[in-house]
Amino acid sequence: MSVQSPPKNPTLAAVLSFLINGLGQIYNGEIAKGIIIFVVQLINVGLMYVVVGFVTWPIVWIWSIYDAYQVAKRINAAAADQAVALTKVCPAARNV
Repeated sequence: MSVQSPPKNPTLAAVLSFLINGLGQIYNGEIAKGIIIFVVQLINVGLMYVVVGFVTWPIVWIWSIYDAYQVAKRINAAAADQAVALTKVCPAARNV
């Protein structure tokens, strides 16, 4: 029997990524992705000195929020599908 992960709150994941980029991904269990997004945003802050960061920072920020929300929804859908697949039908209910 496999272990089910606890359900994720998509809104919380999005808010966490809104506050600190990558934190929503870490909440969803995608630790490497979250760290990469955080590091990319640090690089984007440095790139603001040459104007490029003013374009790339908001793009990565918005994508991070959207991604955290969608991944949390996907995790919950997969957990629901797994719960249905693992649910056994009561033999007495079949005779009704």
